Amino acid sequence: QVQLVESGGGLVQAGGSLTLSCAASGLTFSRNAMGWFRQAPGKEREFVSSISWSGERTFYADSVKGRFTISRDNAKNMVYLQMNSLAPEDTANYYCAASPTLAAYVMSVTGRYEYRGQGTQVTVSS
Repeated sequence: QVQLVESGGGLVQAGGSLTLSCAASGLTFSRNAMGWFRQAPGKEREFVSSISWSGERTFYADSVKGRFTISRDNAKNMVYLQMNSLAPEDTANYYCAASPTLAAYVMSVTGRYEYRGQGTQVTVSS
């Protein structure tokens, strides 16, 4: 059974930073593209970032480019999202996603994935 468990969310002031973590189990982690998505109340799900199997290729939504950094540790089955210069519009539930069949680039342009976690709430106050 695939499990993706996020942590690291919380309340932060605008301009602050947070690092989200996602622990994966039940899958061959190093053979999965991984991604982060977010959804705010009343809004559509939004792609945030994705990373290839090896970690060599990363993709970002324009809204977070230059502020967020995705990384992974295949030895630990972990994926991370370092978020800097946070703004109130970044407030959302953030969840990680995995795909054993899609490339990270495809995840970024289609928003598709096979597995997802429950998410962790990020709230940015102004």
